[in-house]
Amino acid sequence: MSLKKIAEIVGVSPSTVSRVLNNTVSSCASPELKQKIWETAHALNYVPNNHAKNLQKGLDSPTKNYKISIVLARFSSLDNDPFFRELFQSVEESLFSNSCLLHSITGIENTDFSSLKNVDGIIIFGRCSQDFLNNLKKYTRNIVAIDRNPTDYAIDEIICNGKTAARIAMEYLISLGHKNIGYIGDCSSESRYIGYCETLISSNIPLNYSNICPTDQTFESGRTAMLNLMSKDVSAVLCANDITAVGALKTLSEQPGKKKKKISVIAIDNISLSLTVSPLLTTVNIPKEDMGHMAVTVLLDRIRHKHNEFLRVEFPCRIIERDSCYPYQG
Repeated sequence: MSLKKIAEIVGVSPSTVSRVLNNTVSSCASPELKQKIWETAHALNYVPNNHAKNLQKGLDSPTKNYKISIVLARFSSLDNDPFFRELFQSVEESLFSNSCLLHSITGIENTDFSSLKNVDGIIIFGRCSQDFLNNLKKYTRNIVAIDRNPTDYAIDEIICNGKTAARIAMEYLISLGHKNIGYIGDCSSESRYIGYCETLISSNIPLNYSNICPTDQTFESGRTAMLNLMSKDVSAVLCANDITAVGALKTLSEQPGKKKKKISVIAIDNISLSLTVSPLLTTVNIPKEDMGHMAVTVLLDRIRHKHNEFLRVEFPCRIIERDSCYPYQG
């Protein structure tokens, strides 16, 4: 499959397709156009011709086209989680640039992993159980996981610690004078929830369980949870992810009357959607692009037997101050 065919389908020049797939010029196309090009390339099973590239560089041996599968450990589709959708775009870009084949994307509802028997490696998106991991290891030992929750599993991990992200978010809210702070998100062995609780305790602020709303971290659950918290005396809310916060902000914007309740909202992820809401969402950035590229790099290194010990690569996170947080007014 040629670049020309992809260009014809998308409606751009072959040179634009080449620049996007080879990531040579970051400003060569809009994010929407880049996504369309990647989706078309994936649908057509396009793989860069590394043999031709190597000949141009004076190299004799072509790179092997490893088959890599993505396994979604917490959800059924990338459409269910914008964070992992954006993370996938980074992984896909890196796979293509390394002449790897994206073999399959398997959601958690699929209990039959027999399609993985011919893959060279697996990248897990999200936290999984040990039993789930053991099933994957029947097909390959070349596995790397990407998540916000570090584990003690015997696999390579690429993480940005959710507990650290939650602590940064909570300390920011506390610096603005907030003490009665709600939480919306998963509370089951979730590092972000642990970070929320530990920061309150270390700051000598009572932990009020009525301010905690366990959810499945979706837009709709964010809307419902914020409606619940508005009846309480919270002045600020930490949402475990951005899509939950977008739902929470939607509920706040729909308050009737002139005296709308002003509640600060902060989240974790920094997905592109956080820049499209009003007010613009203050959030803690998780470096999705770097994590995706590093996951592919570590996985290929594992496949090629370049390292034996299990690696944990932890990326830092930082707050992105925007408009959804305000000083406590009393």
